[in-house]
This record gives sequence, structure tokens and C-alpha cells, in this order.
Amino acid sequence: MSKKKAYIFYGGYDGHEPDKVSLRFKNMLEKEGFDVLREDNMDRLDDLEFLKSLDLIVPMYTQGVLKDSRSYNLTEAVMSGVGLAGAHGGMNDAFRWNVEWQFLTGSQWVAHPGDNWCHHISTLSDEDMAYVHEHYPDILEPHAYWTTYTVNFKKNSTSPLIKGLEDFEVFTEQYYIHVDPAIDVLATTRVKSKGPHAANGEVEIPVAYTRLWGEGRVFYQSMGHVDTIFDIYQVSELQRRGFLWASKSEID
Repeated sequence: MSKKKAYIFYGGYDGHEPDKVSLRFKNMLEKEGFDVLREDNMDRLDDLEFLKSLDLIVPMYTQGVLKDSRSYNLTEAVMSGVGLAGAHGGMNDAFRWNVEWQFLTGSQWVAHPGDNWCHHISTLSDEDMAYVHEHYPDILEPHAYWTTYTVNFKKNSTSPLIKGLEDFEVFTEQYYIHVDPAIDVLATTRVKSKGPHAANGEVEIPVAYTRLWGEGRVFYQSMGHVDTIFDIYQVSELQRRGFLWASKSEID
């Protein structure tokens, strides 16, 4: 039997450690028997036939610019049956200005509430960063957006992706995401926003979900700000199962 094929492309914001995280994903998939191609560019997104030949596409690219032609190739590949799976900003804070990508992935990061409310930076340009340095230096403090929160797995879910996984606490960025109502939520967190959003009260936000796109499957989980978070069993196991599910592989 031939090996399943996965393609990982990585880059963008260095703070998300795309090199380390993508290498961890590569090792994770190779242990599951995948033939993995990992590249620090997006050139292969121009090749629709290559994308359709895959079983799984794994983006690890925060921010950046995705041309419409490349987003169309990605959506058509997934529509044909190729899986798409990723984590944190490497997937759902990628290509903020590409609406087709957001529609495909099922959500978009918009804030991380943290223990203190801070403005958020839309574009990590030199000009914007200089402005923030001058006017809002607190935004750039270490762990400015980090907080301790609980991840709650959906108790009534029959999904094999979360079978046997126990709720847990984590200290990292908590993602506030805007989501497609069609997603199948697997895990959530309670968000107590600081600042102006606090007037709306506490809300429940998805942490992990699946969705369908034509014949393809999409998996996303919002944890993964830095590589070491995958040392937590629930985080790495959820990611492993997400890769397998999206690629239509058996989950053991």
C-alpha cells in the first residue's frame, strides 16, 4: 500500500515558531506513515494538480499574503477530497485579507483577550510596529496576551477526535475567533474579555472543530502559539487525530 502524502508550507510571523512547529508536525505525520513534504514557501500552491495529488495539506503560515489564484487552488483541492488541518495562527490567522481562505478554514482570529485588554495589530509592518512602540508599548510586553484558561471537550460529542480526552488548563494565548456556524465544535473555552468587550459578558468560544468542504475535511484547533505547547498530551493528541481525520485515515 502506498503511503499517504502530506504537504506542509510554513513561514510568516516568527513569534509562532513556524519552523519548529512545522517540523513537529512533519515528525508527527511521519510516525503515522505519511510521506511528508515540508517547505518554507508557498510556490506549490500554484500547482493545482500537485495539490489534488495529496491526502493532507498543513498550513503553518501566520499573516502573509495569499493571491486569489492560490486560494482558489487550495479550495478546489480540498473540495476534491484533500484534507486541510492546522493550528493556532498558522492556519486561522493566515492571510487575513483573503476571504476565500477564511471561508474554507471556517474561522478567523480577531483577538486574544488575555489578562489585560490591549489593542491588536492588524499588519506587522515596520510603520505599524513603530507606532505601537511609541504609543502602546504594553502590547509588546512578554506574555501580554497570555492567560490561564480551561479547555472543555464537548461531553455529548461522539467524534473519535476527542474520545477519552480530559478537560485541562493551559497558560497561553486564548483565541477569540469569528466562526462559520456550520462547524462541528469539539472543544470550547469560556472567555472573560477585558476592556470594551467585557460589557457583553462571558462567552463560549470554540477551541477545536471540524467541518466539511465538498469531498474534503477540515480540522482546526486554536492552541499552538509556541512549539512547547504540543508537549501537553491533550494538545498533541488532538492535533494528531485531527491530521488523521482530515486525511481520512483511521484513528487509533
